[in-house]
Amino acid sequence: MSTSSALRRALAVLGITGSLLPGVAAPPQVVLPVAGVPAAALPSVDLPHQEPGVDRLRRTWAWPLEPRPAVTAPFVAPRSTWGAGHRGLDLAARQGQDVLAVDDGVVTHVGVIAGRGTVSVTHTSGLRSTYEPVDGALPLGTRVGREEALGVVNGRTHCGGACLHLGAVRGAGYVDPRPLLTGGPVILLPLGARP
Repeated sequence: MSTSSALRRALAVLGITGSLLPGVAAPPQVVLPVAGVPAAALPSVDLPHQEPGVDRLRRTWAWPLEPRPAVTAPFVAPRSTWGAGHRGLDLAARQGQDVLAVDDGVVTHVGVIAGRGTVSVTHTSGLRSTYEPVDGALPLGTRVGREEALGVVNGRTHCGGACLHLGAVRGAGYVDPRPLLTGGPVILLPLGARP
């Protein structure tokens, strides 16, 4: 298999379409590795931070690490498909720590991409959660429950140390996972103020 074919395949597994290489055509559609289900066949979802007034998915995901980790790097949306950005959250972790499914779903990817172990779970909402670097413990097609162990943190990511990168994919694009996670940010009010 050529390098460009391998790259296109790896990107398709993550739900990324388009081409990083000049003269290399993008895959015609994203196909999930379980039973060859096209990503387009998954139900679409409305995310509250993308479409105001719709918040049925807000705060429905559990945190993928116990205890609840600190967010060491936020989501930064790219301006274009291949533009600079940070397509997920970096969460403080330790080597060997259990990585938990954020919601019920099916394991649709376990493998190595760009030298790092990765796991993806497709949820009934149609969203996919992605985790790296992870040594996956479950085979493709495994049904998982919310907060069920998917594997363990193993390796370094772009954060420079042990951390877990959590992504949320809708169709072929990444979205900010923070509004999906339970428990919002702490807001400090002035002394004597009431919420």
